[in-house]
Amino acid sequence: MTLHRQRSISVFSHLPRYKLENTIASFGQWWHVNVIVNACVMETVFVRNRPEGKILETVGVFEAVKQHGKYETGQLFLHSVFGYRGIVLFPWHARLYDRDVTPPISDSKPEPPGTHGSKEVKGKTHTYYQVLIDTRDCPHISQRSQTEAVTFLANHDDSRALYAIPGLDYVSHEDILPYYSTEQIPIQHELFERFLMYNPTKSPPFTARDTLKAWQEKNHPWLELSDVHRETTENIRVTVIPFYMGMREAQNSHVYWWRYCIRLENLGNEVVQLRERHWRIFSLSGTLETVRGRGVVGREPVLSKEQPAFQYSSHVSLQAPSGHMWGTFRIERTDGSHFDVRIPPFSLESNKDDKAPPAGYTF
Repeated sequence: MTLHRQRSISVFSHLPRYKLENTIASFGQWWHVNVIVNACVMETVFVRNRPEGKILETVGVFEAVKQHGKYETGQLFLHSVFGYRGIVLFPWHARLYDRDVTPPISDSKPEPPGTHGSKEVKGKTHTYYQVLIDTRDCPHISQRSQTEAVTFLANHDDSRALYAIPGLDYVSHEDILPYYSTEQIPIQHELFERFLMYNPTKSPPFTARDTLKAWQEKNHPWLELSDVHRETTENIRVTVIPFYMGMREAQNSHVYWWRYCIRLENLGNEVVQLRERHWRIFSLSGTLETVRGRGVVGREPVLSKEQPAFQYSSHVSLQAPSGHMWGTFRIERTDGSHFDVRIPPFSLESNKDDKAPPAGYTF
């Protein structure tokens, strides 16, 4: 399986969970092939004008996937869906509300009033990880997953100003394909050496610096992942993760901000395309807003067996400390027919208002 090292190569690596498939793509004078040899992470680069000129380079060796327990700070991994290299910073323990699993009625959690169904859902603990993405891989995944999805409210007076930390992501435990490398700086990211140090006596051999611990503690309210919502309609699974971003004052009123990360996955064999979105946004102030539009974040992604997933983030603001969101995506089949995929309802909850604003790059 390949890890991209040539900036002139443009390729999206599809890595089905526990089955690494070869992919090939071209750009300019280069061909790029993903391969896996004897459990080693390998890279092959072909020069178009020199078919015999191949470079096969070992990047790392895969390790056993953890069925139980969690990965530690400093664990190198490949993302099993989006194919990028990354490293674990620290774990989050979230509550996963999976609407595809029906629990006993006595243990269920009622759905927010006014949403599109009456099914009750029980949450279970699920591990996610805050990770850094290797910047060399960002160009190759940008059409399938945003690499600047983790955003914060700016500290100045502009209540709508946001900033992002590039190459910061949240990854579910089952999306981690762990590997080992002998390189002392195996991941290229501007925060790698600020957050982590090489320690060959440890396993994994990268430990957290005090700057990472301080940054995690100071930004905890704005990074915290607490609830994950999931639902499948006709083999299209939608996962939603909301994050509270903080409150700002605007025109003598309080405006509360959230970001939400959405992942669509095609679990079937049929090629489909997302065409429209339809949102319902309920605020505790009593307002109900309807939002319709083409695609998402300016795109209408195709979901196929080869490239089954698309992930993006967006934002919502309310003039109330809490609310709910739910909706549907209109999906088109290759024969021109359509069906609606449900977006699981999720709560927008604010944290305590006396918390300091996010610190961002302040160490």
